[in-house]
Amino acid sequence: MSQRVRGVVARAKGQPVESTTVVVPDPGPGEAVVAVRTCGVCHTDLHYREGGINDDFPFLLGHEAAGVVEAVGEGVADLQAGDFVVLNWRAVCGRCRACLRGRPQYCFDTHNAQQRMTLEDGTELSPALGIGAFADKTLVAAGQCTKVDPQAAPAAVGLLGCGVMAGIGAAVNTGGVTRGDSVAVIGCGGVGDAAIAGANLVGAHRIIAVDVEERKLRWARRFGAHHTVNAAETDPVQAIRDLTGGFGADVVIEAVGTPRTYEQAFYARDLAGTVVLVGVPTPDMRLDLPLLDVFGRGGALKSSWYGDCLPSRDFPVLVDLYLQGRLDLDGFVSERVGLDEVEEAFARMERGEVLRSVVVL
Repeated sequence: MSQRVRGVVARAKGQPVESTTVVVPDPGPGEAVVAVRTCGVCHTDLHYREGGINDDFPFLLGHEAAGVVEAVGEGVADLQAGDFVVLNWRAVCGRCRACLRGRPQYCFDTHNAQQRMTLEDGTELSPALGIGAFADKTLVAAGQCTKVDPQAAPAAVGLLGCGVMAGIGAAVNTGGVTRGDSVAVIGCGGVGDAAIAGANLVGAHRIIAVDVEERKLRWARRFGAHHTVNAAETDPVQAIRDLTGGFGADVVIEAVGTPRTYEQAFYARDLAGTVVLVGVPTPDMRLDLPLLDVFGRGGALKSSWYGDCLPSRDFPVLVDLYLQGRLDLDGFVSERVGLDEVEEAFARMERGEVLRSVVVL
């Protein structure tokens, strides 16, 4: 029997979101219904509200979530009611060319639940990133549920569902940061600070945080930055070189997503160093770099999509590190809010006042 729950919906481009009744069907084959415990307020949800992803309104927002499995559908063998899970938007298919080559973290055919949640009048909802977790309960593909240790705080570990995993993975998975590396991170919001935390976790010997706001640089120090550079006052490329013996960093992570900051990242790396783009650009942005410089500096220019993570591999390990006190996921939670406070949380996020607001249900 379908259930009626509270959910936060964006009905039209640029319009304030609203809390309304959402109809959640029973899980079908390969699906699960999850009772949401917490859900982070992510920039991606704001992009959906602003029509920056697509125009499939109305959207059921929210995707950075943790919860408890309530029911599973036919054919679900590795998940059962009562499991504590972090939701993810990369349910791998196991059949595409990436999966068959043993690279499921690059799966080209990730999937979501087949059924659609609706409004009471039957209008089908588009769940953000196939999840839609600004709701008391949500319907997802079973593969979008990753079981983790239930002792973990939902508000903290739920953030692995998007931004924190994107940042940690950009450093560790995509950038390959390892012990002794020098790392610079440009942009110290939630994703950038997660990249700093990831670099610190694997033993980078010098971590440089770059931003234009002192508040964000203070946050970066909390997560392990050894040096900070205010790019509003100092040329960040020269500052990074000065802090690395004149050479540049081994890995530079660009967590803003603009041509200007990408160019800074490109020239702030050492010869044969690596640039990782994890900041999300807009469709109109273009990059102009001398091709000779691209050739002459060597190294690698990479993009990181969801931190090149494999949730079944990465989430449980990171949650264990959190429970051991080695990864400060609690530090990303700036405030806890109710389901009817999402619009105000968006405003605080846009003003740069918070790392993450977390909706608690």
